[in-house]
Amino acid sequence: MSLLGNIIWLVFGGLPAAITYFLGGIGLCLGIVTIPWGLMTIKLGFEVLLPFGKQVVSRERTTGCISMAASVIWILFAGWMLALMHLGLGILLAVTVIGLPFAMQHFKLIPVALDPFGYELVEIY
Repeated sequence: MSLLGNIIWLVFGGLPAAITYFLGGIGLCLGIVTIPWGLMTIKLGFEVLLPFGKQVVSRERTTGCISMAASVIWILFAGWMLALMHLGLGILLAVTVIGLPFAMQHFKLIPVALDPFGYELVEIY
């Protein structure tokens, strides 16, 4: 079922969203200081590409204050905008019965978009 959901997701909006994440990540990787955020944005692009069959889990923070600082910078400059985008698209898709599974995927991506250094998507087995 997740394969069909991912195919429909790609056709009806997942691919442009992922391409946007990829282009943003490549742009961030052009600056030496912003490479960690660029790599995380590219990783988010892969997660946005195929969200069906995955669940959000909290990531263990092993780097302490470094990952906390990276998360704060991310939230201030990009995370809140991405979270609002996923919230808005989720609300729009939730209006119709057919859009409900896709709305749930957008809602699932909100914590990951808001704090990618603290959350990640993992495969459901």
